[in-house]
Amino acid sequence: MKEGRIELLTGNEIVLKAALQAGAEAFFGYPITPTTEILQGWANAAKNNDSLIYLQTEDEPAAGFGVIGAALGGKKAWTTTAGAGHLLMQDAIVVAEAMRVPFVAYIGQRGGPSTGTVIYSQQELSIARDGGNGEGFRVVLGPSNLQELYEQTINAFDIAYKYRLPVFVLGDGYLSKMTGEVEFKKMVKISPAKPIVQNGRKNVNIRNCYSLEEEIAAVIAEELADFRTISRDVEKSEVTHCSDAEIVVFAWGTVANAAKDAVNKLRSEGKKVGLFRPVTLKPFGATRAKQAVKNAKAILIAESSFGKFGRLVTESLFGVGDLKVERLYKPAEGILAEEIEEKLRGML
Repeated sequence: MKEGRIELLTGNEIVLKAALQAGAEAFFGYPITPTTEILQGWANAAKNNDSLIYLQTEDEPAAGFGVIGAALGGKKAWTTTAGAGHLLMQDAIVVAEAMRVPFVAYIGQRGGPSTGTVIYSQQELSIARDGGNGEGFRVVLGPSNLQELYEQTINAFDIAYKYRLPVFVLGDGYLSKMTGEVEFKKMVKISPAKPIVQNGRKNVNIRNCYSLEEEIAAVIAEELADFRTISRDVEKSEVTHCSDAEIVVFAWGTVANAAKDAVNKLRSEGKKVGLFRPVTLKPFGATRAKQAVKNAKAILIAESSFGKFGRLVTESLFGVGDLKVERLYKPAEGILAEEIEEKLRGML
């Protein structure tokens, strides 16, 4: 993966190459569409490289706990899953949160509920952000194209191993399966994996079980303060044409790519429309979102779900003026630029 080299790859192939470039050493996973090719690709890589660890586990919870075990021992570990597997893995993820263990996962969203379809959706946003019985101390990245998928996968490993917490790259079936160009970049310094146990200290006791309400409340308060500091470091949003926009589109992931095309087309006609796209879905850039709508009369929320992203947006904009809110919700279906353009024209 020479610097500046451009290759034609699928999204799943890009995720695999990015993980290897980021220094991933161990993979634990269970096959599930649309991410199975990543598992297959890692198995092939491990077959030809004895330094790589590979285990196809019996299910997704086992894969999640395998990642935790390897990370505790100082290996840079990760997994991939989707849909029902994403749900099953939440138990391991909240343990990683509680024990502050690095955890990296690529999620290729598919349509639900339950097994649903194996194709596409944006319905896994809420579980990625706040799944499990904890407070959701995790980072969720939302790439919108193949180049970003490469860059954000590498970024996920850096964040996870720098701050010792779970990080999701939240893709989807379209992003996983589409083929396109990706440019490989010069490798920046990535936070290394370090042994959490067997690290030279005589005793290492990492708790995830507490006896008293007051005790766990104090732990949560400390973790919350730390997560707020981390959030200031990692939060990222893309703001396009919003300084004078009368209507601002809110979209993320692949839908945001369609929204950008629609916004740019209307801008070329002199229409005052803009786009706010969170790159980090957790933490969400609420302050920048409020700045993006300071001159707006209305917003349009576009997503391939029935309001999971919309509720996040409206909560973040609470108290901002008298904004009219329009919605383009298509659960488990793709959204075209033309559909967003038509909706915007009706609002102008």
